[in-house]
Amino acid sequence: MSNHRSDAWISTEQLQENFAEVNSPLSTTHAVKESNRCLFCYDAPCIQACPTGIDIPSFIKKIASGNLKGSAVTIMDANPVGASCARVCPTEELCEGACVLNGESEPIMIGDLQRYATDWAIRNEQVLFEAGPSTSKHIAIVGSGPAGLAAARELARFGHQVTIFEADDEPGGLNRYGIVSFRLPVDIVKWEIDQIVNMGVTIRTNTAVGKDISPEELREQFDSIIIAVGMGSVPELHMEGEDASGVYDAVDFVRSTKDGTFSRNLAGKRVAVIGAGNTAVDAATCSTRLGAEHVSIVYRRTKNEMTAYPFEFEFAKQDGIAFQWLTSPVKIEKNDHGEVSGLECVQMELGEADQDGRQRPVPIQNSNFMMDVDVVIRAIGQERLQDTIAMFGLEHTDGVVTVDASYAASEPNHFAVGDVVFGSGQGEAMVVSAAEQGKQAAYTIHQQLSAGTQAAG
Repeated sequence: MSNHRSDAWISTEQLQENFAEVNSPLSTTHAVKESNRCLFCYDAPCIQACPTGIDIPSFIKKIASGNLKGSAVTIMDANPVGASCARVCPTEELCEGACVLNGESEPIMIGDLQRYATDWAIRNEQVLFEAGPSTSKHIAIVGSGPAGLAAARELARFGHQVTIFEADDEPGGLNRYGIVSFRLPVDIVKWEIDQIVNMGVTIRTNTAVGKDISPEELREQFDSIIIAVGMGSVPELHMEGEDASGVYDAVDFVRSTKDGTFSRNLAGKRVAVIGAGNTAVDAATCSTRLGAEHVSIVYRRTKNEMTAYPFEFEFAKQDGIAFQWLTSPVKIEKNDHGEVSGLECVQMELGEADQDGRQRPVPIQNSNFMMDVDVVIRAIGQERLQDTIAMFGLEHTDGVVTVDASYAASEPNHFAVGDVVFGSGQGEAMVVSAAEQGKQAAYTIHQQLSAGTQAAG
């Protein structure tokens, strides 16, 4: 097989257009009309379905009455990353899925209304919250993703001094680097961070725990520590040819499209994305925007087992992404230049159920076939940052930190939230769930510091 060649490069202007936010905001007329459809239910099921417990009828009623700042405050009071969540939450499974209008008409467009109110606050440079009177207590947060930011915001409102340690160049974690810009523009994330920094929270970027500061120093300098480090790189496929030019880690690939560092021309190329989670869909849809001629998601199970949200799956189909179900790669072919020239795959069938309840994919003998591809992107999950967890001496199971109901870890005054605890019965790995965990850890720390007690693991 030979690689596809194209002399056509996508212009900077075209790239900006391709990566612009795909969903249009509601107009004022539409937002007011939609907000007036709300029944403002007593004991509203949409509130119960929101992991952060936003008072949804209240913020919608404020939109209807023209009190947009009040609406934004109601949203952000409950969810410190509410502007981001307005764009990335699976609302059809959460608040909108619980709306009482389902079945009778269409559910209220809660996510779009949440975006309308928070966008107004962003455009009008609103400062929504202030720090509380100083308590002279100091808390360290390792990681500045949704969980870490939410914890910092709540602790600052209580008057505690908060320092976030972030290994990356910019704060924001998943929201800043891991969610495609055409779903979540960087400016939205920066506004949420600015809201928190303006409350006196210090964010030390380019500061890696274990390299630039030790866990021992954190314990000496701070009253409590929250571990909110997120996840690491995508694991390798461990197959022949993986060292070829044109094989990418999906997380790094998506990140490079957000910070403008991806330099390879994909115009006219054929791309295979291995995996079927949300990151796989992000990598696939980014590829189309970089000019790829054909993009396939290759998954060893079926649509029923894929972990991507339903709205992500629909979005991928609208973008022209093809799906190779019951297909597993076994070898990456290389040309004489060391570049990807094909992907050998084997067809699968579903057998006995795994421990997680999903049927185990089993190869079908003599079913190997070749896919004509130039680029392979692996999106088969992410590795857990076990080295970081081990530095703090926290109990864990395969990188999932052991915590109690208050997110206290095994060491005194240590807490863990977000991706480092997802998978241990602490909820689904969503931005909104991570934010709620950060809030709850902050509440526990505040209670313990206020009572003058030590947080025992």
